[in-house]
Amino acid sequence: MELGIHVPVFDIDGGDAAIAPELVRVGAAAESAGATWLSFMDHYFQIEPTGLPAEANMLEGYTALGFLAAQTKSIELGLLVTGVTYRHPGLLAKIVTTLDVLSGGRAVLGIGAAWFEREHRGLGIAYPPVAERFELLEETLQICRQMWDQSNDGEFTSKHFQLAETLCHPAPLHPIPVLIGGGGEKKTLRLVAQYADRCNLFATTPDDVAHKLDVLRGHCDAVGRDFADIRVTVLAHGLTPETVDEFASSMEPYAALGVSQAIVTPVGGSPSAWIDGVAPVVPKLAEL
Repeated sequence: MELGIHVPVFDIDGGDAAIAPELVRVGAAAESAGATWLSFMDHYFQIEPTGLPAEANMLEGYTALGFLAAQTKSIELGLLVTGVTYRHPGLLAKIVTTLDVLSGGRAVLGIGAAWFEREHRGLGIAYPPVAERFELLEETLQICRQMWDQSNDGEFTSKHFQLAETLCHPAPLHPIPVLIGGGGEKKTLRLVAQYADRCNLFATTPDDVAHKLDVLRGHCDAVGRDFADIRVTVLAHGLTPETVDEFASSMEPYAALGVSQAIVTPVGGSPSAWIDGVAPVVPKLAEL
């Protein structure tokens, strides 16, 4: 099992001017530790699950990833996850392609149906009903697939989008993996089976994750997809520099289910120091 780092909080020790140099240290610490994934959220207001108010610091995700692309060499870069409502699909495909080219082929498209209504209303972004957001998600996945197909620069027409040309040059340097976040059994996991290379779930309990994976297997069977082709990751909590052994043990049943990566969230105003402190978990996870 591998370790991923997800950074949702930008209230950094030293104030706003310290954010950029701290992110440089985060990238270096993550790579030095042996982590294989580094992500931010796709939000513009801070979200309640962090325990912070909406007014707390938040950076635009793809700009921040572009900054980290220049500061890192090997780690994968993505958002956990892109909100499908925030960008036109053609522009999103171009943004992720740009990240891939400038990072040397390390971009991942993490994407989901979006959920933070306050943020949408606050910024004047349309927030359609959930059924329509899933329509947008499926069509966006189709558009990205066509944008990244260099043999097809033609039009794309669907219920919500009409593109006269799907030009995307330069092309991505590698086939960009698509990660869909969420465990919704009827829609989200169906889209994983049909379009995604990766599935990110919450590490609630091993039994719950096992159930989600059984549902995903059923969707794979329905669309003729090999379940083994989908990489499963989990967003996990409970890791601190003091709980490295306990955390590694808690991940063992997830590894037994085929989960290949545990993504963890630094706490405190110095995420790079936190990453340094939990680095000993990496070889322990690698043994699972």
